[in-house]
Amino acid sequence: MKPNPRSRRYCAHCGTRLNSYNNESFCGACEPTILKPPTLPPAFWQTDLMRDALATWHMGRVIYAYRTHPFHRRTLAQDMVAGWLNLTQGQLSRLEKGTAPEQLSKLIHWAETLNIPSDLLWFKLPKRNADTLEDVNRHGFLRVATAVTLVPGTLLELISALKTTPVPPTVGQDEIDEIRTAAKQISSWDATDGRGLVREAVFAQLRYAVRLLGANATPRDKMELRSAVGFLSHTAGFMAFDRYDHKDARSMFELGLACAEDGKDWNLRAKVHSSMARQSIWRGDPDDGLTSVELAFVRSDRLTATERAMLHTTKARALAKLGRVQETLTEIGRADEEFAKARPENDPAWMKYYDLAQHSGDTGHALYDLAMAGQFSGEARIRLSDAVDGHTDAYLRARAISGIKLSSLVMAVGDPQEAAAIGHHALEDAEHLRSRRAADDLRDLYRIASRRIDQPEVANLTGRIEGLFAT
Repeated sequence: MKPNPRSRRYCAHCGTRLNSYNNESFCGACEPTILKPPTLPPAFWQTDLMRDALATWHMGRVIYAYRTHPFHRRTLAQDMVAGWLNLTQGQLSRLEKGTAPEQLSKLIHWAETLNIPSDLLWFKLPKRNADTLEDVNRHGFLRVATAVTLVPGTLLELISALKTTPVPPTVGQDEIDEIRTAAKQISSWDATDGRGLVREAVFAQLRYAVRLLGANATPRDKMELRSAVGFLSHTAGFMAFDRYDHKDARSMFELGLACAEDGKDWNLRAKVHSSMARQSIWRGDPDDGLTSVELAFVRSDRLTATERAMLHTTKARALAKLGRVQETLTEIGRADEEFAKARPENDPAWMKYYDLAQHSGDTGHALYDLAMAGQFSGEARIRLSDAVDGHTDAYLRARAISGIKLSSLVMAVGDPQEAAAIGHHALEDAEHLRSRRAADDLRDLYRIASRRIDQPEVANLTGRIEGLFAT
């Protein structure tokens, strides 16, 4: 028998040169060991590599991080991992490079195959025995106001043959109210713990809402429908922004903006532009953020005083990042003037969050950048303190972020013991969050606190932050 004339090939697992008669991907020694994934220590999943991949909610990126993890000593071949997942090598390659897969049954199968810890996933793994109703409620399966319910994975096969909810031929106030109620509820959950809804649920809500735009409706209802869909899209976009799914966030913001402009909703238009500005500022592009907020000011005469205050604080945050001190102070002054005229009863639904605590926090965040450069630290501290004291448990994420910023500021320019005490209080809120923005602020606090590690209270705080990132 003549040897196969192909070029030299190597074992996909150990790299040993394969015998020319071996048409498989693995050598004889490795073949028995690659039939299933290895047992991995808990520390495998706690590295920055894996946690960052998991935070993207993109299973392809998670699998790539898994394959390239230093624990394996050499990158696992796509052939081998694809075999574990019942995929071809080509399918796995497309999965790793393409858009995030959304089919829950596949996500569950891949997660279970690789033994990914369930508490690190963005979706729920099924139990091996039937869940009771109490179990389902306790583990956070959420019912949105439009009566769409998330169900355990074990039931997916039972509903896979069900048809999607048909769009009614004519849309009226009932459908509009359902979308608005869903958006409010999603926004409430998001502000409380920073987790947001399971990705599939949010997208399902949004897809259905967008389909409603093609239905018949009176001219007035069409305008209201566009505003309602835009509200929902903005809410989902801000949730994605908090998780650093920036591409998805931008797409949903743009959808919200298109709905607002098509529906001639100046209030929603300003809000979406403001959120797009905040995203740009957070991503290190304050100049683009300044452009977005300037667009939001178009026809500001049609906005409420609260909305104008919000826009001035957003502009102040962009200017502070650009180092334009006097202009930052001017915008904060204008924001204060507008907020003094605020009448909450006149504000649209998406502005209900903007109370005195939020205003104090937003202006305090703008001053924070100046304070860290040696100016206006006292005023920044007062405003951030007012935000922490004023936020209720309904706005846990905002309270945590302001508390972390306040701790960082005091740690940098004040008493490290006091800063540590503030930081401990902020961590009590932050430990309940899965907000990437809050996590980044915690890293900044850790970096600043590490300079004062000689103080026992500060050392205790840094140790607690380390423990939070390790869990």
